[in-house]
Amino acid sequence: MPAMTEPKLIAGNANRPLAQAIARRMSLHRGAPVNLVNARVERFNDQEIFVEVFENVRGEDMFILQSTSNPANDNLMELLIIADALKRSSAARITAVIPYFGYARQDRRSRARTPISAKLVANLIVEAGIERVLTLDLHAGQIQGFFDIPVDNLYAAPAFALDVLHQFRGRMDEVIVVSPDVGGVGRARELAKRIDSGLAIVDKRRTSPGEIADMTVIGEVAGRICVMVDDICDTAGTLVKAVDLLMNEGAKEVHAYITHGVMSGPAVERIAGSALKSLVLTDSIAPTDAVRSAPNIRILPTAPMMAQAILNIWSGTSVSSLFDVETLTPIYEGVFHRG
Repeated sequence: MPAMTEPKLIAGNANRPLAQAIARRMSLHRGAPVNLVNARVERFNDQEIFVEVFENVRGEDMFILQSTSNPANDNLMELLIIADALKRSSAARITAVIPYFGYARQDRRSRARTPISAKLVANLIVEAGIERVLTLDLHAGQIQGFFDIPVDNLYAAPAFALDVLHQFRGRMDEVIVVSPDVGGVGRARELAKRIDSGLAIVDKRRTSPGEIADMTVIGEVAGRICVMVDDICDTAGTLVKAVDLLMNEGAKEVHAYITHGVMSGPAVERIAGSALKSLVLTDSIAPTDAVRSAPNIRILPTAPMMAQAILNIWSGTSVSSLFDVETLTPIYEGVFHRG
């Protein structure tokens, strides 16, 4: 049944540019203006978060746009408090649009007496009154099962495939997809299947957390254009080491496609000084000025995909249709031809 109310968007402070871009894309799709709900999300002097919504949201289908990226705790609390404000204002349904889901790397007990923080965050989100979650490339797929509400997990792979096919047109026979570790093989295989290329794996062995003792390449990369794919780039240490390894193995060029650019500490400096020809990040996390000015980093927008997913949720149509390149091609029309 078609939705009777209009979709309404409200944004926290984590990634305002992405929220505004999603609103613009939804306006374009609908042929009618879709604006962010007028609200203030501020902090008192002691850094307590305060939210006030200036528009009537009673009976409305509300979408909160908020990544839980750095500062993760502040952005998570903003999300929860916005949800509480909407619930107490009688919103009909509250969907959390979380392009980057923080705490996702704490999805299991890695050692004795450690938490499963991703499950705790899921409990907090549900308890706050959120009835549905829309996210992008969860670090671990099983996190969807941590929620007792519907979770739609979009994938960057179709958009990455479109970009690869555009950037390397005429040279696709030279392209090979590389997984930076054994755990990411599924993600790399999915991209390789979409662009009809081969697959290689960087096998790394750690002596302790954060310390890599040895790295080897499984597969033939000599003379090839290597396209590494992963979900998170944090300090970029492992990524840069993998690039050096691939170049030493005879790779012609190395490019990387990463969904979430956490880019902590020396990450930008490492990338800029590496042999990496290009690093493509999505804007699931707001890029810093340093990221935007890096000569070999490029940003791929997620607003076209996110806007369409929100409209599909609002209208009760399929979100999984956005997993297909054929569906995303018209949505991303023009994006890959700029400049």
